[in-house]
Amino acid sequence: QAQLVESGGGLVQTGGSLKLSCAPSGRTVTNVAMGWFRQAPGKEREFVASISWNGDTTLYADSVQGRFIISRAGGNDNTVYLRMNSLSAEDTALYYCAMTTGLLPKMTTSEYIYWGQGTQVTVSS
Repeated sequence: QAQLVESGGGLVQTGGSLKLSCAPSGRTVTNVAMGWFRQAPGKEREFVASISWNGDTTLYADSVQGRFIISRAGGNDNTVYLRMNSLSAEDTALYYCAMTTGLLPKMTTSEYIYWGQGTQVTVSS
């Protein structure tokens, strides 16, 4: 069983930036695609970004394209990052890191087998 621990969330003003980190531990699986999702109060969990096993391929939700950047440490280090720029109130949510069993980025929650507990991002105006 792998554990995913997110960090880096917090309170930021509109237009600001944050960088989230996700560090796998426990029984980790290396070289698999990873992703970020978010869930705002009263809404369903939604896809944010995903990255392939080697970092060469990324996918983004339309709502974050051009503002967020997903990256990974590389090698045997499965740490994944999400750099979030130009934040707005609509980005306020609990952000989750997730791990798949495949190599390529995925957009649906059902394709992820391990999930973190989430880190809260709050954007104030």
